[in-house]
Formats: sequence, C-alpha cells, structure tokens
Amino acid sequence: MLKLSEEVGEVAQAVIGATGQNPRKGVSHSWQDVQSELCDVIVTAMVALTALTADAGDVFDTHLAKVAERSLGPGRRRPGEA
Repeated sequence: MLKLSEEVGEVAQAVIGATGQNPRKGVSHSWQDVQSELCDVIVTAMVALTALTADAGDVFDTHLAKVAERSLGPGRRRPGEA
C-alpha cells in the first residue's frame, strides 16, 4: 500500500515538471511522463488489490460498473457498449 503513495507522489512530481511550477527546474517533464506515471498508479493499485483478493479483476469490474452508473445515470451505457 505504501508503494501506491509513492507512485501518486511521482504523478505529482511529473505534473509539477510538466507545468514548470518549480522555478529552479522549469519544465522538466512532459505530459507523456504524467500519463506514464498515472499508468504506474493503476498497475500498482491492481497489484495491491490482487494481494487482497484472488478475484481482483471481478472486484474491479464490479466497482467500475458502479462508478459508471453513478456517473452516467441508471440504465445508461458507456460508449462502445452494446
């Protein structure tokens, strides 16, 4: 779980670097770096979820369906769904 916090911190560093918010370093990262770090967060979270349950994929799918329904409204489908 601590690794997840580390990865989120790396996203923050990349955003700061992509926007040039650190005057000492200027623009030190790209938006592709931010995307890569976000992917690392997702992978690390799935590894942590897998450590908690053998059904990590099912747990994630169920949760994602709930988030989609909450975001899109009941009975609405995500783009590309039949």
